Amino acid sequence: MDQNQTPLLDALERFERDRPAFFRIPGHRYERGISGRLRNMMGDGVFRFDLTEAEGLDDLHHPEGAILEAQRLAAELYGADWSWFLVNGTTCGNEAMILSAVGPGEKIIVPRNAHKSVLMGLILSGAVPVWVTPGYQEDWGVFGDVSPESVEEAFCREPDSRAVFLVSPTYYGICSDIRRIAGICHERGALLLVDEAHGSHLYFSDRLPQGALLQGADLCAQSTHKTAGSMTQSSLLHCKGNLADRERIDENLKLVMSTSPSYVLMASLDAARHELAMNGRAMMERAVELSLDASEGLERIPGFSVMREAGDRSAELDRTRLVFSGRRLGIGGYELQERLYTNSGVSTELADYENVVAVITWANERSEIERLVSAAGQAALLAGRKRGRLKKLNPRLPDIPEAVMTPREAYFRRKRTVPWEEMKGKIAGEMAAPYPPGIPLIYPGEIITEEIYDALERCRQEKIPLHGPASADFSTFRVLEP
Repeated sequence: MDQNQTPLLDALERFERDRPAFFRIPGHRYERGISGRLRNMMGDGVFRFDLTEAEGLDDLHHPEGAILEAQRLAAELYGADWSWFLVNGTTCGNEAMILSAVGPGEKIIVPRNAHKSVLMGLILSGAVPVWVTPGYQEDWGVFGDVSPESVEEAFCREPDSRAVFLVSPTYYGICSDIRRIAGICHERGALLLVDEAHGSHLYFSDRLPQGALLQGADLCAQSTHKTAGSMTQSSLLHCKGNLADRERIDENLKLVMSTSPSYVLMASLDAARHELAMNGRAMMERAVELSLDASEGLERIPGFSVMREAGDRSAELDRTRLVFSGRRLGIGGYELQERLYTNSGVSTELADYENVVAVITWANERSEIERLVSAAGQAALLAGRKRGRLKKLNPRLPDIPEAVMTPREAYFRRKRTVPWEEMKGKIAGEMAAPYPPGIPLIYPGEIITEEIYDALERCRQEKIPLHGPASADFSTFRVLEP
């Protein structure tokens, strides 16, 4: 196929050029019905192309024309056999992958640090999770890749597992050895599903880890908007090989994705694919060079460190994901992130107890890299060396507790709210994951053991952020009715 074409963009341009009298949804009638303030902020262009399944624009849920061609071009570019445009983000891609791989009572091997959309997929599918714990990088206080050995061990425990779900790269840019894990899966006839939300750019540089599809993944979902230039909430789902059922994926996407897909989001996917096809290698070369410049600048600051290795010898690190720390100066990640923004106007993607994460893309200016390094240097000067090294958190996690029911069963059971101190011994009705390290201590349907309670209480006392509990002040917890 000719990658130097944009079928969906072209169709939208033709429709807007004809500008027919419009008696369809949406009701704002091009830009005319939009708030004046919003038009002044955003311009009129985006509203002129905010259309629905009008003449010549095709239908995402039954594509036959421009959208079908745009999806085929995306598949060819990424080396997939089939690709789907997603307008509900990689969240719906993860849900559709799980629904397409496993059903009620069937087992799927899942890392404990998977995105919360995986919990949603488990609830929707009724599948039984077989948990694996990713490797821990003690120097950085983060969990990273899932090793091939841990996947082998999970299959030994539960040989009837039908699929493996991986997160690669992680938020910290750590990539698992997908090639070896794919071999382990396929020897057993199991599907390999990859949440590649942070890796849509990996296919365009030999200086980056290889993308999941190039290493044998059967299905992968990518947040094209994160690192490849489309608009927020637009993603891609790819299928390769004949193990996955494409018709089942189609059905499941209808279940989890909007029936009113945004043509602005889909057009941005078509445009981003075209840009990557024409200039992707140059774009990623620039991103890598900018990231290396930032790394070198940060490492010249006394007391600062930059993550250079993925930890496990079989894992790799995405060079464009910049993980840095001032822990040797006693500066925690949350404080450093706040100082970068408040004192210097530098906004970064993520902070945890020890680290800050910055996402570097080809669209960053070199002046922004210099500004980041300068801001970090200012933070270091303000800290000095008086504090001493940041206290290390205890990385040891409690044993994964016994699950007495699946996440789906727990979701539909009646729940009650109990005082925090009374949760011990009960069955969890909600998840609780401390950040760091982002690993849930408890999942719905699992027994809250004394060890789990003590770990949660330690997080509460030390004011480590806990994601999941409905109670913002952690005074109560949701449990299942007896």
